[in-house]
Amino acid sequence: MIYHALLQFDEIRICETSFKIGIYCFSTYFFYIRELITAIIPVIGSWMERKDFILEVYKDKRTVFKLSDIAMLFPLEDNNYLSDRVGYYVQTGRVLNPRKGIYAKPGYNPLELANVLYTPSYVSLEYVLQQAGVVFQYDSRCTSVSYLSREVVIDGKTYSYRRIREDCIMDMTGITRTSDHVNMATPERAFLDMLYLNKDFFVDNVNLLDRQLIGRILPAYKSAALEKRVAKLLQNG
Repeated sequence: MIYHALLQFDEIRICETSFKIGIYCFSTYFFYIRELITAIIPVIGSWMERKDFILEVYKDKRTVFKLSDIAMLFPLEDNNYLSDRVGYYVQTGRVLNPRKGIYAKPGYNPLELANVLYTPSYVSLEYVLQQAGVVFQYDSRCTSVSYLSREVVIDGKTYSYRRIREDCIMDMTGITRTSDHVNMATPERAFLDMLYLNKDFFVDNVNLLDRQLIGRILPAYKSAALEKRVAKLLQNG
């Protein structure tokens, strides 16, 4: 009888030990599964973000970006990751790199690039006056006003910048933001920019300009000499 009792006790101990081993194995298995899931989730998330990266850039209405602009589309990502992603898509040709630190979609807007190359700047001078029919002479350059004078050629197109006082650049009177994200002078502002930079500039059709708007923009230049030249041209026109 004692023998049977001991035998039953041993069986209980074996069952208890087996149960503990089972619990340990399950705990170990659960731990490794949890670690595996923890490791996989960031990889899956990163893969999904990589899939969405080019889509998010292409969805944006802008065609030219700096890395800081792209970072605004992905506020949760660090710059190293974004730089790697941009570099990858530049290599595959899905994103262009027209100049160091500047990225663009294929078929980008050159006027938008003109704004991004040097900031602050806005498209003005011959380009705007020609488009408005104020001057007739053809000029293929994209002309802008900025804080420096510079001329660069990118993808076969010439971007020309003329320097003007920075406080004048920052006065937005007569500067519009177009629907395609371009800061551009009105013909009246371009006319004044041109006369400010070139006192001998000839205007073919001054009657197309809004004289009241010219009067509102003029104070930005703080130039009595410019005011005299403008008055003379408008009087003769």
